[in-house]
Amino acid sequence: MSRFLEDWGPTLVSAAGVTVVAVAGAVLTEIGPWYRALKKPSWQPPDWVFGPVWTSIFILEATAGVISWHALKFSGPLYLLIALFFINGGLNVYWSYLFFKKHRPDQAQAEVPFLWLSILAPIIALYIYVGWAWVLLLPYLIWVSIAAYLNYTIVRMNAPFTGAA
Repeated sequence: MSRFLEDWGPTLVSAAGVTVVAVAGAVLTEIGPWYRALKKPSWQPPDWVFGPVWTSIFILEATAGVISWHALKFSGPLYLLIALFFINGGLNVYWSYLFFKKHRPDQAQAEVPFLWLSILAPIIALYIYVGWAWVLLLPYLIWVSIAAYLNYTIVRMNAPFTGAA
């Protein structure tokens, strides 16, 4: 059993972590009348793109977590990376809550710099402590950068936003 956990523990924990974030984000993402009524830029990716992109991002993030765990064993830098991934997951879910559940793209936009930095922080930590695994988080940073600009554009096209849903 100990050998099993040593070999598969990092994979199971990483997979569970990204699954919790993915499911929470999916539950909070309501593509209903409110969202459909928003004015959106013509360059917005089609809705069907978001699922495959997020799935790929979560697989890459979990892979970076597994590589880190095996490289760092049970050390301070590993615990730092786990904390950074945890913070990022929380901010990722919180953005979905603000935008889709609370119907406040303006508040979601205000949260974006924190979300963006919560992706950059593990990239830097991976670069310092693990090596090449930081590259696996670049698609996430790029996608959130695009999404941040989309969020900004939606706010500009639809403001003001008041109250909650």
